[in-house]
Amino acid sequence: MNVEIITIGDELLIGQVVDTNSAWIGQALGNEGFRVVWRTTVGDNEQDMLDAFDAAMNRAQIVLVTGGIGPTKDDITKQTLCKYFHTRLRFSQEVYENIETIFSRGGRVMNELTRNQALVPEDCTVIQNTAGTAPVTWFERNGKILVSMPGVPYEMKWIMSNEIIPRLKKKFLQDVYIKHHTCWVKGHTESLLAIKLTEFEEALPEYIKLAYLPQPGIIRLRLSAYCDTESEALRIITEQALKLREILGENIIVEEDKPVHEMIGELLIKMNLTLGTAESCTGGRIAAQLTSIPGSSAYFVGSIVCYANRVKEQLLGVSPLDLSEKGAVSKEVVEQMAKGTLLTLGCDCSVATSGIAGPSGGTPEKPVGTVWIAAACRDKVRFELFHFGTNREQNMLRASNMALLMLLDMLQS
Repeated sequence: MNVEIITIGDELLIGQVVDTNSAWIGQALGNEGFRVVWRTTVGDNEQDMLDAFDAAMNRAQIVLVTGGIGPTKDDITKQTLCKYFHTRLRFSQEVYENIETIFSRGGRVMNELTRNQALVPEDCTVIQNTAGTAPVTWFERNGKILVSMPGVPYEMKWIMSNEIIPRLKKKFLQDVYIKHHTCWVKGHTESLLAIKLTEFEEALPEYIKLAYLPQPGIIRLRLSAYCDTESEALRIITEQALKLREILGENIIVEEDKPVHEMIGELLIKMNLTLGTAESCTGGRIAAQLTSIPGSSAYFVGSIVCYANRVKEQLLGVSPLDLSEKGAVSKEVVEQMAKGTLLTLGCDCSVATSGIAGPSGGTPEKPVGTVWIAAACRDKVRFELFHFGTNREQNMLRASNMALLMLLDMLQS
């Protein structure tokens, strides 16, 4: 059940587009007991693609390919697959009718390039893509499988969930059972956490892996057990998770494999509370994380990005005297921002940030990386001073994460 993922496109190699497909596929397959052993990205070059297909088919049982099957000249995956599997393209009436249906729904007229999407390799199983015009092709050779899918993320996700994973589960018997346990840890750098867990990690059996997945200000730890039976995997992972809990104690924020902003959303719904943000140095990043969750409108009411002091005064009621005497980056101002958000947006909870992200703007008293954060929930307010580094991007990320952690802690207490 070893899998290799191949993503195709020059845009991925030059960084114009970030490859999110591999990450999503890897997680989806891991949840079903498949093990991704290789990930390859290759440009729109026939020979490079042929080499990638050949290498993958030699070392994996399942090869999943995304990208390069659109209607334009740089999309050469179908033709290259024909060359690799020694076949040729044919016209598929079924695919053509699917494309017509999709176009008719949007009131569009099909052109010749789109019509060419109905050309598919002869010696393969064609799977209809009802989410888009590019069909999915499934090849088999010597008991191994190669599947070519669109690179458009929402199309790929629909196809994987509804077609590919169910077919793979029918085709292959599960030979290893994988269980993961994830916890989010605060209060440690990655290196210090690794030192603290040295004895624990050295004592792990060889079929247990511990992964460190750091983010600015927070670390996600993942334990993975690979066993012959599901019950054994569950038993082992439960035992090791307990040991980890005993070592880290209160530094464990939560033991779920989901981001903090998603956990906050679930708590707000459960507690029937609403949330707003007031952001200066984070520039709306906290709001962006919160609203990335479908259904966040049930609890998130809005955000005020208040860079200018007059916006802090006019929209949040921050005292001009405090802004003048204490400065925008101060306990007094960030506390008023949090309280003002509750009044202005009419919400139950809020987080507020004010700091010096850098690289300029610091003073000896308040150097770059100085950030005040406040969280409020009805009549309770917490605030804390942080000293981050000199990198602007990292400071904004750390401030966003710390604000969300402060709010999560407040909701859980």
